[in-house]
Amino acid sequence: MLTQCSAGFGAVALTALSQTQAYGAISDDVPGSVATGPGLHHVARAKNVIFLYMDGGPSQVDTFDPKPLLNKFNGQDPNQFFQVQPTQFNNNGSILASPWRFKQFGSSGIPVSELFPHVAKCVDELSLIRSMISDFPEHTFANYFLHTGNGLQGRPSMGAWINYGLGSECENLPGFVVLNGGLIPPGGLDCFGNGFLPASYQGSVFKPSGSGLANIQRNEPTAARQRRKLDLVHQLDSFAVEQFGQHDSLESAIRNYELAYQMQLAVPDVMSLADEPAYLQRSYGMESKYEPTRIYAAQCILARRMIERGVRFVELTCPNVGADRWDQHSNLKDGHENNARAVDQPIAALLTDLRQRGLLDETLVVWAGEFGRTPFAQGKNGRDHNPFGFTIWLAGGGIKPGNIYGATDEWGYKAIENRTEIHDLHATMLHLLGVDHTRSTFRFGGRDMRLTDVKGHVLFDIVA
Repeated sequence: MLTQCSAGFGAVALTALSQTQAYGAISDDVPGSVATGPGLHHVARAKNVIFLYMDGGPSQVDTFDPKPLLNKFNGQDPNQFFQVQPTQFNNNGSILASPWRFKQFGSSGIPVSELFPHVAKCVDELSLIRSMISDFPEHTFANYFLHTGNGLQGRPSMGAWINYGLGSECENLPGFVVLNGGLIPPGGLDCFGNGFLPASYQGSVFKPSGSGLANIQRNEPTAARQRRKLDLVHQLDSFAVEQFGQHDSLESAIRNYELAYQMQLAVPDVMSLADEPAYLQRSYGMESKYEPTRIYAAQCILARRMIERGVRFVELTCPNVGADRWDQHSNLKDGHENNARAVDQPIAALLTDLRQRGLLDETLVVWAGEFGRTPFAQGKNGRDHNPFGFTIWLAGGGIKPGNIYGATDEWGYKAIENRTEIHDLHATMLHLLGVDHTRSTFRFGGRDMRLTDVKGHVLFDIVA
């Protein structure tokens, strides 16, 4: 029908589209392309993910889960009221009230700490999960668990899994990008690795300033000369494939060479903020007097620009605020205030910008740390790690807005209602992207591996 109608232009268009990764072409034989994985299992609500990783573990009782009982019994021994579990450093002090007040915002009336005055204005976009738990109380293992669904090193990151399952919509940028604000989390680059998946699915780390990547400009005087060199490299690699057979490392190297060639034009374009209106840059915080705010503002703008160009998964790491991430074992007030000051305005601007552009409905935004913090002090003025109950939130991409799911006890210590595991978060993210987490598998070590291992349930109560 397409051939006979409209002078055949419909068939020409279909032929071209069917060969692109954005429409699910399995294109192993095309140099530089990345084959899609199993593909969609049902209608997707989201196309892309922006993961706002809060490195170190923000305190749930100081951000999105107010507990008035902490004020009433501030300074008293927590052992009088509940059993205190072993902590990372076992330097446990008294019940510690939050230094910040909470206020209800939006038509949903969700309470938000004064740490986040800008995000509070977007609270009707958020779905809070107040009952998240983790299996690990230490940063490195908890980071691996949050990113890969396993507490051990060497498993594929969720960004790699998503790109394996869906492929990339962008042919000249990586499908999985990490915007490094200055702090690579404990666990290092393996948090963004491909594990046993093909190496082409690993995260590509960009800086949120300058060229973004080293050596992005060609050394050859002309593009044609560089193209000839790349063709020679591909020819030599092809000889090796003919002689020794298919090898993932070699195939991935060939694809990465081609992707790098294509990125030479795409990366400078996406990294340049010159075409962003001045008012929009101000709204993100690009003119803030606080440098970490400017850094995170650039990350948020770049994240939006990347998903506009089809990058499937973008992760933002925290900027350096001169303290230890959100990991305030002491000096809670200054540490959390500095970290919140760095990310609050840019995150709110990102949500608003995505909504105004019509992108939020197809972009899943996830805000999460690897665990929470204790309702009692470490020493006198800090909080230790708490994996037993903490808060994360999601927005856009098919998420029910202005919603609270789950609850911790009256102290904010342990999840007691709708306990939610990291595997459940991953299962829900994949579901919103159109992927059944039980069917998105990769054969390795004699069994079919998946991001959620043998666990995970979709949180339908937070799905719109």
